[in-house]
Amino acid sequence: MKKSIPVVATLAAIAVGVAVTSTALAGSASTAAADRNTKISGASVIAWNQELLKILLTPGAQPATVHPTRSYAILHAAIDDAVVSITHDASPLLVSVKAPHGARPDAAAIEAGRATLVALYPGFKGELAQLADGQLALIPNGADKQHGIQVGDAIAAKILQLRANDGSAAVPPPFTPGTEPGNYRSTPPNFPTPAFTTWGQVTPFVLKGGSQFRPEPPPALTSVAYAQAFNEVKSLGQNTSTTRTAEQTVIGKFWAPPIWNTWNVIAENAAVAHHTNLERTARTFAVLNLSFADSAIAMYDAKYHYQLWRPITAIRLADTDGNLATVADPTWTALANTAADPSYPGAHSTMSAAGATVLAAYFGNRDNIQVASTALPGTVRTFDSYSDVATEAGLSRIFAGQHFRFDHVAGLDLGHDVAQFVLRHSHQED
Repeated sequence: MKKSIPVVATLAAIAVGVAVTSTALAGSASTAAADRNTKISGASVIAWNQELLKILLTPGAQPATVHPTRSYAILHAAIDDAVVSITHDASPLLVSVKAPHGARPDAAAIEAGRATLVALYPGFKGELAQLADGQLALIPNGADKQHGIQVGDAIAAKILQLRANDGSAAVPPPFTPGTEPGNYRSTPPNFPTPAFTTWGQVTPFVLKGGSQFRPEPPPALTSVAYAQAFNEVKSLGQNTSTTRTAEQTVIGKFWAPPIWNTWNVIAENAAVAHHTNLERTARTFAVLNLSFADSAIAMYDAKYHYQLWRPITAIRLADTDGNLATVADPTWTALANTAADPSYPGAHSTMSAAGATVLAAYFGNRDNIQVASTALPGTVRTFDSYSDVATEAGLSRIFAGQHFRFDHVAGLDLGHDVAQFVLRHSHQED
């Protein structure tokens, strides 16, 4: 209620009144800014995610020895930390700057996206500037907009500097395969050069080290567990399998594309369906892709620590494994060509468990989920939960002849552990 001040009031009382009025005005302005920020759409975050996916699908754009999950993590950590440096509604994930009062978080997010991707993919500078300029044109000009842009630039620079010497630029030495039973070696029919052999040594974004959640060793070649997994993939994963169902064949082919891309599209659809605002969209994609990046590091740490042979090698050389329950088939061929790295743990299972864990934390595990695939255009898989998506994506690699079941199980555990750790770091654990 407005009160009149008596003429006899002291100067001190007048000063207190002025201070209270100033504080009230400042609080009102802060409340207005907070209300404005909560109403800003997360569409720009999705647009930058789509732009990165477009770049990654461009032949030659991604360095062959740098895992794409690193770019996703840098992009989205920058966007998120730029936003929260202004809104202060969450703790920064990696870095922060002091933002001018009233700075626009949407302008900061846009500029963080542009600055990081230009640094990572300078050949796309013009295209990225066009995207940023189009988004920025929708924000009213003024000091708040410029301050937001400055915040985005500053955050991008800090994150790029943070990752400048993370080991991702190291050129892996030539890989020397083992010759003992169980040792990984390049696989027929195309015999690809082993990939990301030293990626497990890259500095993680959030984990303490690549070996932090390293799985226990896979089953011994002479064990019952190994024989069971061996015979399962031998039967279901062969290109001419008569035991694999028609749906399992579809599943085996459907999930072939890079799994981190597929999960990012799933996240885009979820954010749109749930109408998440800028802050929540930025945080979801940042935690998701930090989990993917660290899962990739942890996964390759384990793959090259154990260096387990792939099913196609195991089946063709089964007469050397010392297990009476396995029988060699020197002409056995998988439904799909085998990826260029060791078998244990499975990449699809690891990444999918991480993706499901994060998206369930933000949207609840049960959701209406539709997934498309560039491998089978026109085919859409429908799911009731993110955990179901992860399970099918992982099992698809058995149907495709790529992995043993214990690869799948270890991958699910690893991805879940990494994502939970990142969620705890973000203070957003479900």
